[in-house]
Amino acid sequence: MLNDPAMIKKPPQKTPWIKICGLTDPENALECAKIGADAIGLVFFKKSPRNVSIQRAAKISTALPDHILTIGVFVDESYDGIMEKVNRCALKGVQLHGNETPALVDRLLEKKLLVIKALFATKEPFLTQASRYKNTSFFLVEYGKGTLPGGNAESWNYEITLQLNTKTPLILAGGLHPGNICQAIKSARPAGVDVSSGVEKSYGIKDLHKVESFITRVKSK
Repeated sequence: MLNDPAMIKKPPQKTPWIKICGLTDPENALECAKIGADAIGLVFFKKSPRNVSIQRAAKISTALPDHILTIGVFVDESYDGIMEKVNRCALKGVQLHGNETPALVDRLLEKKLLVIKALFATKEPFLTQASRYKNTSFFLVEYGKGTLPGGNAESWNYEITLQLNTKTPLILAGGLHPGNICQAIKSARPAGVDVSSGVEKSYGIKDLHKVESFITRVKSK
């Protein structure tokens, strides 16, 4: 299983591990876990329609089985702000989705957290800047075009991620959904995949039929 952040760099399964991001409801998150998600993403960014309070995130985190990775998603937040949420919400990892420094990545790694750093095809930090964050646990790679820091439901040329000159494993994100996930995996060969709006019923609430379809297709690869 993927419950040990120290071991997740080399996941035991042959298919990509799966992160369902932007959950806002404990029961909905638990159902996603039961269907087969490996990780659940909780967004701590006030401008996001999927933003959760510390109290809500803590309820979601404690509702999940211990083997599920709970990942907090942050955008240019301070170290102290991140660690407050890590501790109060029992997070096992953090996803840095802004212009965070390599020094912040290193400080968080010292806390034995899984650290995911986002890189983008169309804005900084660019995919080509991967070497700046050489110590990070994973790179989450996505398009980066839109009004919000996330994928904004836009598909892109996933194959360009193969050009990254890095040994750090990649999580593919941005515009993924059940209809394109098989081709996306074939194109990018990622270690993990991240989906949010592509399996949603409404902001922060996932359509469990779409989640099941997405996970089934990932695990068929």
